[in-house]
Amino acid sequence: MKSLFVILIAAAPACFAQQWEFGAGAGGSFLTGAPVTASAGSATAGFKPGAAFGVFFGQDLYRRVSGEIRYGFIMSDLRLQGGGQEATFAGQSHVLHYDILLHTIRGDNRKEFFAAFGGGMKIFRGTGKETAYQPLMQYALLTKSQAVEPMVSVGGGVKFAIAPRVSLRLEVRDYITPFPKDVIAPAAGAKIGGTLLHDIVPMVTLSFGM
Repeated sequence: MKSLFVILIAAAPACFAQQWEFGAGAGGSFLTGAPVTASAGSATAGFKPGAAFGVFFGQDLYRRVSGEIRYGFIMSDLRLQGGGQEATFAGQSHVLHYDILLHTIRGDNRKEFFAAFGGGMKIFRGTGKETAYQPLMQYALLTKSQAVEPMVSVGGGVKFAIAPRVSLRLEVRDYITPFPKDVIAPAAGAKIGGTLLHDIVPMVTLSFGM
């Protein structure tokens, strides 16, 4: 987190020295799951699809390069599935990251494509009410806790100019993090496989330039 704040502070002067834009958008979140193995068999641990919302503040660095500070709020309930059963638990996550964007030249067709990559952190939170019994608890426990994980962000999209200094962006990000085992905790003797979790987040964003 300290490293991220250093990056944000270092980027701040460039935000005011260059052309900048800000915007907000909404979309969805689709996460991969991870296998859980135990003596009783196997199950899948992960998160349900949910709505995603985000805001960003960006600046032009060079002709085809820009940078963005982004925050996102994702509704992502915890989930366990196995043997025809499902256990769920209310949850949410927050992402904070800085991305570098590489642009094509817009030209006369009023649109440009871009690729994005960067990094930051993702906070996973279980917000439901814990009970003494959960379905599939022999594999893992869905907990009311939180985990802060380092995150890599990759993605891209297309940007359409719809009015002077107003653009519509269709974009998608893949937020890559370690699996948050403090939030979905393996039961005694169980093991959660897979080391990385992918969160695919498509989003429609309206942006304003200045």
